[in-house]
Amino acid sequence: MLSARSSLADHYRIPTGSMEPTVHAGDRLVVFKTAYDLRVPFSDRVIAELADPERGDVVVLDSPEKDLLLLKRIVAVPGDRVRVDSGQVWIDGKRVPIEPEDGALVEKLGADHGVFLEQGGGPDLPSTLVPSDHYLVLGDNRGDSHDGRSFGLVSRSAIRGRAATVYFSRGGFAWRGL
Repeated sequence: MLSARSSLADHYRIPTGSMEPTVHAGDRLVVFKTAYDLRVPFSDRVIAELADPERGDVVVLDSPEKDLLLLKRIVAVPGDRVRVDSGQVWIDGKRVPIEPEDGALVEKLGADHGVFLEQGGGPDLPSTLVPSDHYLVLGDNRGDSHDGRSFGLVSRSAIRGRAATVYFSRGGFAWRGL
């Protein structure tokens, strides 16, 4: 069982609201650790790369600053020229659309997802070319997220898995895909 949690899938409790409205503080979710890599149990050694993370994926990653795990969304992949201005993402000179839908803001990046800009857009990021094996990750709550705009691009090796499903939210069981 421990080997499976170490290598295949695991569950996490979300400590902050940096990914609201997609995931709320206190939510619990399932993460597929084999979404991108197959690793030796209880180690960081990669046996095989299975797939590349994609723009729009919600991922669990090692923080580049502290010894903790983060939950963020990949907004730029290798080869993208990206910038962030007032929480708005631009890729290769084109603005990623954010449109109002049913009283919420929805960003059209990979899979459509909600974003919060009520607390502002957070820090800006000047135009940056994402090198190979690196990604820009942001929180969906752009004004209240410590993310790649502060700590920089993250390496592929820091990404531990893809968040798949919220199974517990707001005091009750839920089954909501990400």
